[in-house]
Amino acid sequence: MRVDKWLWAARFFKTRSLASDAVSGGKVKVNGAAIKPAREIKVGDRLDIANSETRWEVTVKALSDKRGPAPEARLLYEETAESISAREAARESRQFVQDPAADIHGRPTKRDRRQMDRYGR
Repeated sequence: MRVDKWLWAARFFKTRSLASDAVSGGKVKVNGAAIKPAREIKVGDRLDIANSETRWEVTVKALSDKRGPAPEARLLYEETAESISAREAARESRQFVQDPAADIHGRPTKRDRRQMDRYGR
């Protein structure tokens, strides 16, 4: 099964096009190697997936070309313990960082825009 199709079915990406772009951009690796979207994956392959600020390390447990509900999608893969702990730590660290745009009411001034750009919005 194509890796971009599986990533879409496993709900790592909202559309197959986004999954394909991520694979082409080197954000997805199979068994440590960069791949192309048409690469066939099989049960037991290890995938490293980087989606915006989130990173997953998963092992393929089942194949499906149909996108189902989230509980069914979770059955397609098993996430490593290191990946789970890293995502939890990243989520906790994001809780304490305040978004600079949260204090702005109305249209941002030039100074506000510079401040938002400095922090990456």
